[in-house]
Amino acid sequence: MLYVGHTPQEEEHLLRTIGVKRFEDLIASIPESMRLKKPIAIPAGESEIEVRRLFQESERRNYDPRVVPSFLGGGIYDHVIPSVVNHIQLRSEFYTAYTPYQAEVAQGTLMTIFEFQTMICELTGMEVANASMYDAGSAAAEAVLLASGATGRRRILVARSLHPHHRAILETYGRPSGLEFVDVGGEEALTPDELRDVLDGETAALLVQQPSYLGAVESLGPLADAVHDQGGLLVVSADPVPLALLEAPGKQGADVVVGEGQSLGNPPSYGGPAAGFFATTMKLVRRLPGRLVGETVDADGRRGFVLTLQTREQHIRREKATSNICTNNNLIALGFTVTLALLGPRGLRKMAEQSLQKAHYLEERLAPLPGIRRQPEGAFFREFCLRLPVPASEAIAKIYAEAGILAGIDLGRVHRDWQDRLLVAVTEKRTREELDAYVEAMRRVVS
Repeated sequence: MLYVGHTPQEEEHLLRTIGVKRFEDLIASIPESMRLKKPIAIPAGESEIEVRRLFQESERRNYDPRVVPSFLGGGIYDHVIPSVVNHIQLRSEFYTAYTPYQAEVAQGTLMTIFEFQTMICELTGMEVANASMYDAGSAAAEAVLLASGATGRRRILVARSLHPHHRAILETYGRPSGLEFVDVGGEEALTPDELRDVLDGETAALLVQQPSYLGAVESLGPLADAVHDQGGLLVVSADPVPLALLEAPGKQGADVVVGEGQSLGNPPSYGGPAAGFFATTMKLVRRLPGRLVGETVDADGRRGFVLTLQTREQHIRREKATSNICTNNNLIALGFTVTLALLGPRGLRKMAEQSLQKAHYLEERLAPLPGIRRQPEGAFFREFCLRLPVPASEAIAKIYAEAGILAGIDLGRVHRDWQDRLLVAVTEKRTREELDAYVEAMRRVVS
């Protein structure tokens, strides 16, 4: 789409419509030191190609994820992406595809969705999965709505170790629906003992993340038993990569499993792109949000695919609708599907094992440094949280300046009491040299 500028009158109308007096009101949260106070210094009389070259030179000073080692995580991960994935995603029949309402002309799209659903079921140990969702956060919110509708209850227990962004999404979805959210547990893996005083016959569901936002591995079986004893459901927000090593949530008693598919086949880019997944039991299939692709045969007995279930009000009687989810993120789910098809069970397990081993190697090298402590303690998969003797923001800035490494996420931006905490993620892409360089850079920061 070409950029077409606005006249001053149009700009004034736009600002008035959204309720602000001037453009500067829109950027009030940006520090003055970071605002441009004069026109961009472009030499007069330059040709188009010269101006383009000038900006390309400026771009080279920015962070390039292809060459800068990244230890960022927090829900979006930098895993290996086979080169064929991008090639298939950019084929016009997938890249420009619309909702596959007409099965006779959308068999390719429907087949890829069906394969995605199948892979999610195999990973999660569940009986049925939908065609993908917007992201893991909205999938978790839809899951608690499903639990409330299935049980007729309004009370949702939420592990404090859930991703804070997902917790905020729960509020956005749940409050207008009359749900009551009760935070349980702490930073460590959740235990049934921590549920004793809050889990009762009014509880619709317990929502827990596997692994947690801080990387801790949860023991889901005892939690499932505890919530089921009270007639509630266990909802698990699970990462697909560690599921190659951990027992599937469905095998441990989960009733609904949701998660994020970005990490397989899609690069981290400004916090996305995302494709949530949603899996459950056949008992709850009629409450499944979004759409479900099924396998069938045509009049000649040939294998084919169709949209089997859709639960939004546009497709069924409004009073029977269970969700207003209108679509699925199929292009991102396609990247997930192609990647898993190429990796297979062995390849995914190898990816998970290398991420696990390299994360533990880095943590073991960092632990002896003065003033550094991992919190929470206990088993972790690919990600861990460090408490530092200096502000995490300071450590991140120094490590990047000295070693050109993105050291992790400053958790002070998540909780005001976590100014000294750094969330570090290690995937199979990180080399021994990069891990050792990280340790030496951190050593200089804390010494």
